[in-house]
Amino acid sequence: MENSLLKSSSRPVANWILLGVFMLLVQVILGGITRLTGSGLSITEWNVVTGALPPLNNQQWITEFEKYKQTAQYNLLNNDFTLSNFKFIFFWEWFHRFWARMIGVVFIIGFIYLLIKKSLKQEMIIPLIILFLIGAMQGTIGWIMVKSGFDVDSIYVKPTKLALHFIFALGLICYALWFALQLIIPPVQIVRNNSLRKLTWFIIFILFFQLLYGALMAGHKAANAAPTWPTINGDFFPPALFKLSPAILNFINNKITVHFMHRGLAYLLFILVLIWTFKMYKLSSLSDYLKKSKTIPLLIVCTQILLGITAVLSSPQIIPNHWGIFEWIAELHQITGMLFLLIMIYMLYIIRPAKH
Repeated sequence: MENSLLKSSSRPVANWILLGVFMLLVQVILGGITRLTGSGLSITEWNVVTGALPPLNNQQWITEFEKYKQTAQYNLLNNDFTLSNFKFIFFWEWFHRFWARMIGVVFIIGFIYLLIKKSLKQEMIIPLIILFLIGAMQGTIGWIMVKSGFDVDSIYVKPTKLALHFIFALGLICYALWFALQLIIPPVQIVRNNSLRKLTWFIIFILFFQLLYGALMAGHKAANAAPTWPTINGDFFPPALFKLSPAILNFINNKITVHFMHRGLAYLLFILVLIWTFKMYKLSSLSDYLKKSKTIPLLIVCTQILLGITAVLSSPQIIPNHWGIFEWIAELHQITGMLFLLIMIYMLYIIRPAKH
């Protein structure tokens, strides 16, 4: 199927899909900014059509502000907010939702245009419809996440639902990227190696949990629960790792355990990528694409770890509703995490099992 897609596809289809990948990455970045600015609960309703426009006059702004005043976040955390403060957090949540709508518009218009131009072949239609449906489902998951923050005792969204929203977004991006790779990677660039293929899969498997724990870290605001390195508040194995009962809850709801897992998986990934890079250099023949990109995973994972350490050490400087050094580092940390995932998906596409 992949060879058929490559031979029959036009460049506009590939460009359209890659534009979608880019827009999805921007959407996740906007989600990170929305979270770091505490903006996620500023819009209390999910109006798919009418919500596309922000308030257009002072009375509409006051109406939206009054709705926000009914939330626990306002009453317990932001009850000193002025209308100006509210407008700031409203903007980021609105822009995050607006960008999601724009992704849908770009997809639908592009799909119709390429269909009319006969650039879309029969074997492309079903995967593209699946892609659209996953995107629509992601919007629904996003609203479920937001609603979890409107409980009477909540001032933020539930960490587990934030993690689900984040992981689902990454899955959507990977699906779109894989489709694009089918259109643009010529068969001559494929490398056959069973050992590297299995290791690439294993790295992606561990990376899935690493990114999941990164989202839980963000959801629990867990960075400053242990603002030390290399130890976690003076211990390599903190005594509070299993303070919750049953023990399984610690891996989801215990900030220290979440912190411990996120760090441990980072070290494991560094070792695995180091081995992967060593194996790559031992190969006698590489395709041109692999020659140019074989060191990128190691560079990204090293950058990711350094950003993570810097974020933890700068977390005591966090000031609520203020964008500072921690927020910049945390956002860069998220971006490099996404790039790491995408480069490994790219490697998985190029490195295939050996033919028997």
